[in-house]
Formats: sequence, structure tokens, C-alpha cells
Amino acid sequence: MLRVTKLTDYATVVLTVLADQPERVHSAAELAERSRVEPATVAKVLKLLAQAGLVESFRGATGGYRLARPAAQIPLADIVEALEGPLGMTACSVHDGDCGIESHCGIRAGWQRINDVLLDALNRTTLADMLAPAADPAPDNPKAIPAALVAST
Repeated sequence: MLRVTKLTDYATVVLTVLADQPERVHSAAELAERSRVEPATVAKVLKLLAQAGLVESFRGATGGYRLARPAAQIPLADIVEALEGPLGMTACSVHDGDCGIESHCGIRAGWQRINDVLLDALNRTTLADMLAPAADPAPDNPKAIPAALVAST
């Protein structure tokens, strides 16, 4: 099963709490309470999100965190990469030379196509989209993400 880590999932939950009131500065304790994520985990994800430039942190008695930019300008790819590093289905779909059989492997191009489709979907889906109610993606829905693998000829 392919899935993001719990830490990335929790980071997305914390970000949606921030996005619910983007103008406010929220304390880490408040974010933990509202997200129902353990305070130590919230502190860890906030540190990583701040390092990636997705949240701003403010020190002092009234300090805390807020989104660094509007939720509609934060693609899920940025969140995943902030927590997990470059997105890659396999090692060779991100970096050349990471696999001992790369020079005679015939499936690298296939994994790269799959990686590109997934990365495109994560780049086209924003934090704001995650807050929207679920809807059936109709063909005329501009937020629908067509995912198709094209066989090379």
C-alpha cells in the first residue's frame, strides 16, 4: 500500500486548522487541542513546516504560528516534501544512480511516469481544496484531477 506517513497526515490536519482562521496567530497548544494531535507531534510538524516556509512562527507571550501564504497557494506536494523529502515512487524516479540495477532495468520509465502523475495531482491540489466538502469530480469540474498513464510507443 502506498501512503504518506502519519507525520505528513498530521501536518496536513494542523495546517487545515491554521487555514480555518488564517489571519490569527495560533499557539502550538491550541493547534494540538483543535487538531487532536499530540502536542509533541504538533511541535515537531510545526518546526518542519516553518523550515519549509509553509508557516510563520512568532515568539513571545502572544506568539504562535500562522500560514505563510493563503491555503489556496499551498499545494499538497509542498506539504509532503516538507515532511518526507522529494517525492519518489522508487529511488530511481527521483535521482539517477540510486539503484544497483539501474543500468539494465527496463521499468524505470514506467515508474517515472507514475511518479509524474502523482506529483502533478499533489501540485494541483491545494490545502484549500482539502477544506472543501467532498464532491464527485464531474468532467466539467476544473478541480477534477485526471490521472492516466500513457503508454510510450
